[in-house]
Amino acid sequence: MYVFGAFLVYSGFKLFFESEKEVAPEKNPAVRAVRKIMPVTADYEKDHLFVRRDKRLWATPLFVVLLVIETTDIIFAVDSIPAVLAVSRDPFIVYTSNIFAILGLRALYFALAGVMKLFHYLHYGLGAILIFVGVKMIASHHFHISTGVSLAIIGGVLMFSVILSIILGKKEIHE
Repeated sequence: MYVFGAFLVYSGFKLFFESEKEVAPEKNPAVRAVRKIMPVTADYEKDHLFVRRDKRLWATPLFVVLLVIETTDIIFAVDSIPAVLAVSRDPFIVYTSNIFAILGLRALYFALAGVMKLFHYLHYGLGAILIFVGVKMIASHHFHISTGVSLAIIGGVLMFSVILSIILGKKEIHE
């Protein structure tokens, strides 16, 4: 619990203080691993994941994209375990919340991706939530915060950051 909690606190501070950065797909570990294992074609080959060229099997960029998406799903699922454990220790809750996280995160991401630019302060709220959950996990042997209070704090921080984004976002537009 201490390691997971420390990881969440570190992630929270990183999210809280980090500005937007460009994504470099070629630095992704999954992309580098696939390129080490087998050659990758420069262009898409219709809807094929693999093609044969010169009697060798080549991966296509479509396979690389699929691999990155699936490894991201696994990382999100593993990363959400400590957050769920901070809210509840019930194995059923932990298991089912991870299943629903895997099923819904990608769809939720695409649903929110278009409106994320409206919520300028949301990443501060998410950073604060990660720090709260991490500190709660680290200090769980010394004091207890109930599930209801934890969820209220998390919901309140999210709501505050969204409302602040809306209010200050409108103010910036009028100036």
